[in-house]
Amino acid sequence: MTDVPVAASRDELLFVSPRFLFPADSGGKIRTTQILKGLKGGRFRIRLLAPSTPAVVEQHAADLCSVCDAFETWSDVSGTLSHRLWRLISVLAFEPVSVASDRSDCGRSAVARALARRPAVVVFDFPHSAVLAPPGFESVPSALFTHNVESWIFERHASVATGAAARLLWRSQWRKMVRFEREALARFDTVIAVSEKDAAWFRDTWSLPRVDVIPTGVDPDYFTWQAPPAGVQQVVFIGSMDWHANQDGMRFFMDEVWPAVANEVPGATMKVIGRRPPASLVARAPRGWTFTGFVNDVRPEAASSAVSVIPLRVGGGTRIKAYEAMAMGLPVVSTTIGVEGLPLTPNLHYLRADDAPAFARAVVRLLHEASLRERLSREARTLVESRYANRQVAQVFERICADTVSRAAVRRGQF
Repeated sequence: MTDVPVAASRDELLFVSPRFLFPADSGGKIRTTQILKGLKGGRFRIRLLAPSTPAVVEQHAADLCSVCDAFETWSDVSGTLSHRLWRLISVLAFEPVSVASDRSDCGRSAVARALARRPAVVVFDFPHSAVLAPPGFESVPSALFTHNVESWIFERHASVATGAAARLLWRSQWRKMVRFEREALARFDTVIAVSEKDAAWFRDTWSLPRVDVIPTGVDPDYFTWQAPPAGVQQVVFIGSMDWHANQDGMRFFMDEVWPAVANEVPGATMKVIGRRPPASLVARAPRGWTFTGFVNDVRPEAASSAVSVIPLRVGGGTRIKAYEAMAMGLPVVSTTIGVEGLPLTPNLHYLRADDAPAFARAVVRLLHEASLRERLSREARTLVESRYANRQVAQVFERICADTVSRAAVRRGQF
């Protein structure tokens, strides 16, 4: 355990993550770590609980100190042979695979021990972390941080799956996720959504009584702006390539969009920045494509690009990758799903394209028109810098947690 002395007068916020948060190499990890950084030193002292190993904890000691006042862990078995086998078997389970594979007796016991200290509030990260909630956890004021409507992601995978077997598998997983997600969210005092669209679904369709919304944020001091470079014909995609939605988006872009782009701009190149790209995708990449794999810092890798693309057909929640690109000054072309939940205006902050011909035309247009690149770049940066900096998002999150504590105190007659 890592424990940092904190003022005893502050209430404790217990934050339960089903994944170790470092390196912050996915949208969910980035969102969570930035919120925790903003929370630290505020109203609550932060106790973070997540699976890990002693070696990994030691390696990321400084990172942990930046997001929490105390850290506790349980044994991380992800990636082991037994865990991979369990994921395969979980296809037949009552719960969706992503939920069943996060079940952990050690994790649930660790959460129970932390709850026995009676924190002021407990926050579970992502709906599937609810499987780590022990019986009776409801005696502590609680919030579930959703990040997405998970069932939407599964439904969209089913809609774009090729082959009867794949469609059948995704539809089965979707039905399981709908059941699990609806029941899991109802157990918490507060549900925290990342967009008004997600929140409306939780309130109107599942009749959840208390749903609050946080905006998506970005660190404008880290992702500094620079004007789009002149005379550059590189296109970039930024996103974890071990996530099915990003893989689907890249296959769509590679197979249906890129041929038209390459035909119009023969010197165009494509860089895909993100961890663990599938070998099958890398092997059939066209000439001029580069896959970086994991990088410690996306900024220098993306800096020489003229266009950032988000060709997603599957997904939920909101896209941190969009705000990061905009903060850096990269003009964006995206599907509607790619910027879903973000308050962006097409043709002002980005170019929208929802089919392959339109997407190709938008990319080619940006590669050719320097004035359009410059205008989109400046408008997008102004928006994210003025309204969606991480510090503002963390303040909203802290208020939601404080309100959860206050409402629970009223219900129990403590005020």
